[in-house]
Amino acid sequence: MNQIAIDTPVPARADEQLMANAIRALAMDAVQKANSGHPGMPMGMADVATILFNRFLQIDPSRPDWPDRDRFVLSAGHGSMLQYALHYLLGYEDMPIEELQRFRQLGSRTAGHPEYGHALGIETTTGPLGQGIATAVGMALAERMLAARFGAGLVDHYTYAIAGDGCLQEGMSHEAIDLAGHLGLSKLIVLWDDNRISIDGPTSLATSMDQPMRFRAAGWSVLSIDGHDLEAIAAALEQARTSDRPTLIACRTTIGKGAPNLGGSEKTHGAPLGAAEIAATRTNLGWDHPPFEIPGEILRAWRTAPARARTARAAWEARLAASPRRQEFESAVAGDLPEGVFEALSTFRQQHFESATNVATRKASEMALAVINEATEQTVGGSADLTHSNLTITKGMARVSPGDFSGRYIHYGIREHGMAAAMNGMALHGGLVPYGGTFLCFADYARGAMRLSALMGQRVIYVMTHDSIGLGEDGPTHQPVEHLAMLRATPNLNVFRPADIIETAECWELALRSKHRPSVLVLSRQTLPMLRTKAPEASRSAKGAYLMRKPVGRRDVTLIATGSEVEIARAAADLLLERHHMRVALVSMPCWELFEEQDEAYRAEVLGTAPRIAVEAAARLGWDRWIGDGGSFVGMTGFGASAPAAELYRHFGITAEAIADAACAVVQKD
Repeated sequence: MNQIAIDTPVPARADEQLMANAIRALAMDAVQKANSGHPGMPMGMADVATILFNRFLQIDPSRPDWPDRDRFVLSAGHGSMLQYALHYLLGYEDMPIEELQRFRQLGSRTAGHPEYGHALGIETTTGPLGQGIATAVGMALAERMLAARFGAGLVDHYTYAIAGDGCLQEGMSHEAIDLAGHLGLSKLIVLWDDNRISIDGPTSLATSMDQPMRFRAAGWSVLSIDGHDLEAIAAALEQARTSDRPTLIACRTTIGKGAPNLGGSEKTHGAPLGAAEIAATRTNLGWDHPPFEIPGEILRAWRTAPARARTARAAWEARLAASPRRQEFESAVAGDLPEGVFEALSTFRQQHFESATNVATRKASEMALAVINEATEQTVGGSADLTHSNLTITKGMARVSPGDFSGRYIHYGIREHGMAAAMNGMALHGGLVPYGGTFLCFADYARGAMRLSALMGQRVIYVMTHDSIGLGEDGPTHQPVEHLAMLRATPNLNVFRPADIIETAECWELALRSKHRPSVLVLSRQTLPMLRTKAPEASRSAKGAYLMRKPVGRRDVTLIATGSEVEIARAAADLLLERHHMRVALVSMPCWELFEEQDEAYRAEVLGTAPRIAVEAAARLGWDRWIGDGGSFVGMTGFGASAPAAELYRHFGITAEAIADAACAVVQKD
């Protein structure tokens, strides 16, 4: 570990201590007024934040979306008043003092934890500990990849994150720092609020981890400083910016710094200081100003801090204007995929309809991806060590490797959670469209970051294969049963389970067109037939569900299925017609979410009024909304087993005969 020492004392800039105390005052006053919040971290990290924002961070509040700005991530999102205080002091137009006075109130921009899109300059939603640092890894990776593509003249910035003890205790932090160290993300700097306090008390209650040693083992540079020594902070940041590795700066701080009685205690972590302690803190800091009042000279010092960034932005804009790749760069940053991608997918669908291609939908996904990746360089693929099972790499995709970021394929290692968070970071950064693969069962491991994809409305595409008992011999540990229900319960997340190669290509197009919603492509291991009987013109999957087969005259029963079970339901429909003379409507429902968004007339046309049977090799939960009280479900009622796929389908009763029996029962009952 390197200890940053200042051999020759350098006088602190005249007002930086007062600038830091302004953060402390605003934080404790806002939490006190709300009677809710976390004053300890903002007060403890006020000195670090002041040096970072006043001397180093390249952001321009008048243009918060400037593409080559530095990224700042408050991983310890419970300390949100640190960020809101900074935004007010720096002059973000949407953060007047009134917003700080409405901290944690309904409709305010100052939510309890920073929320992306809720206020200008918030780069990512944080609060679930560890998510911020892992997302920052994705941002730093996107910066390096885009710099390799467009050059340092257009892409050359840092990613800074403030993380707490809790962030580093979360398991996903290990995934994130390991990946960052392996790749050598030298423009990533993490400032650790090493206050050694958790909600329950001292961190020694639960951990003895030598965190600097852990980061060093992962390939990071590690510096250690007094987090209240302004010049030591500045020296550490200067050194970190020249490193050829990502850097951890361990900032030894006092939680609630400035509070004379409660500082250094867990009592400042997540509760107001109280009127008496706030008064004592004002005296202790020499801060004799009323709540929410910042003296003019201090506010002016803060408002002039972004001036150097505005100069840098102007120079960058001149470089962009002169660049021959300006249009390509701006299109990438805007997230606009070339129309050629969708034209190529249309041709792909027609070709495979004509050839009646029978493949597993994971293979169909690979084939569609080959077309997509050839038509655009914006897509960036990867897998959590399952590349040749997920089939997420296509011909010509070079791999991203330590020191070489010119490729488009990332080996995330066995880090599902870290992969999902890194993809969030890449999507948030802009310029890339990330997709990454794993088995559907391991959505459990990625769940926290997938939820944030949906909450933030990011175009992140999850390629999840081996989607059912159809994966066979690997058994119940790898056979997802409840996962579709979990994913479908997540707001603002499209869950696609295509039935054949045509639906798979349609679902890929829908995922790519969904700029403000993540998608999960749920794909089979086993081969499936091409089911379409009409040439694919408009995307039928775009409405979420459609009549794959419509009976002549009235319908006696409706079979609704997804993915690999559509084939089985089709066989059941044939069986019902042949043996029982039943007129059966067959519905393929690749995306519940999109079907729910259709108008009532369309949903009624598809579902009909006849009894309904749902068929899916997964848990029933959620299906009753589509099948109604008189309907029936053919699927899983428990966990799977280890055996060949065909045998498992027979064992668990997901067969054409079982569907036909269920249909006869509901029709007779009706």
